[in-house]
Amino acid sequence: MQATKSRSTSRPLLSDDSLTTITLVVSFVIICVLFASQSENFLTLNNFETISKQLAVVGVVAIGMTMVLITGGVDISVGSVAALAGVVTGVLWVEVGVPLVLSVVAGITSGVLIGFLNGFMITVLKINPLITTLATFSIVRGLAFVLSQGRSNQINNDPFKFIGRGEVFGVSFSLLVMLALYGMFFYVLRHTQFGRNLFAIGGSPEASRLAGINVTRHLLITYTICGFLAAVSGIIITSQLAQSAPRAATGLEFTVITAVILGGTSLMGGKGTLMGTLIGVIILRTLSNGLTVNEVSSFYQEVVSGAALIFAVGFDQLRIRLSRAVAARGSE
Repeated sequence: MQATKSRSTSRPLLSDDSLTTITLVVSFVIICVLFASQSENFLTLNNFETISKQLAVVGVVAIGMTMVLITGGVDISVGSVAALAGVVTGVLWVEVGVPLVLSVVAGITSGVLIGFLNGFMITVLKINPLITTLATFSIVRGLAFVLSQGRSNQINNDPFKFIGRGEVFGVSFSLLVMLALYGMFFYVLRHTQFGRNLFAIGGSPEASRLAGINVTRHLLITYTICGFLAAVSGIIITSQLAQSAPRAATGLEFTVITAVILGGTSLMGGKGTLMGTLIGVIILRTLSNGLTVNEVSSFYQEVVSGAALIFAVGFDQLRIRLSRAVAARGSE
């Protein structure tokens, strides 16, 4: 009886995920207070509308990146895939004359194929995920320039521009798409066998394989989903710009990785939540917007972006150490 009582009293009141969420929310509030104190334009409806339209570009890709990191992998190619999806759409519609709907489908399909290729090289050829996606990062960006010959294609089509610029009852349509995707994949990760298997694979691929989980199939699907979502983000970017540009989404991969790690997904795999990722995305977009509103030089913004990545990784390592310390204390 005494032993049981001791174990129950040592149990933490809040889970790691809950503590991370609370920390992120508090950090977000502090950031808002700081920026609001420096500029009266920050806490305005127009500015929040601007932030909401910027969320989808990073937020959609962050879903796929969260799933990849949960499995213990990484995908550096998402920015290039987003650019390629836009270029394929623009080239097919403007230069070839393919109907716009089919051009968009082709653009998204290109992302799916790149994602599948990443998964194939990682699972079948056994190439390290970082090396694989770093290679496709370069190859795919190069393909975007080759297909477009380095030129941008204007896409002046109102229904297409609605994807990135339109509003439904005053809410950005791209934001609604992003939230719908978060809801769908939250269910997948938390309430399906596939989602639970991803966490198991991230914890130990070999143990998962011995438990009967088809690790190769799960990773193939995960990287394919990540490519699909990167392509969707690319379509949103192209819609917002009303043009396809091979230089689009430059640096997107690092912003996404920073947001996902900041949101509590571990670089070691086996741990992460889409709620944390969403808050991480909101914090980074708000930080970027606040610096712009306060007229901070773009050079300094690059410094802040790099510092945010270091902070996110350091925060992740601190969480790992605290979790291990709590686990060790509980086993005593």
